[in-house]
Amino acid sequence: EVQLVESGGGSVQAGGSLRLSCTASGFPLGDSHMGWYRQGPENECELVSTIRGIGTTYRYYAEFALRRFAISRDNAKNTVYLQMDSLKPEDTAVYYCVRNANGGEWAEKMACSSKDDSYYWGRGTQVTVSS
Repeated sequence: EVQLVESGGGSVQAGGSLRLSCTASGFPLGDSHMGWYRQGPENECELVSTIRGIGTTYRYYAEFALRRFAISRDNAKNTVYLQMDSLKPEDTAVYYCVRNANGGEWAEKMACSSKDDSYYWGRGTQVTVSS
């Protein structure tokens, strides 16, 4: 029932920007904690950014994402965004949109597309940064 569809990935040169979108269905996005993971050359996913769905506003960014990435949401459009600026070649990865059903607790690293019921994954969108 829960579906997450990422879009906005593509190829860009170092220093460029991309805006990823995650369109959700099957659940009330406004009540959900959402985040982005990415999978680079390693076989596991690393947490990029999260945004709290209820309560006080809170955003988390991995160290590599600080000041360069920005997470946001538009609940009316059932969409979460990840604006990525000043992209670097090491940002090349598949980026996954994830719904957190684990009380807003996130693992910094975990298996990509884990079938744990506490995490719901999209199919991912490829980001490639050249140079």
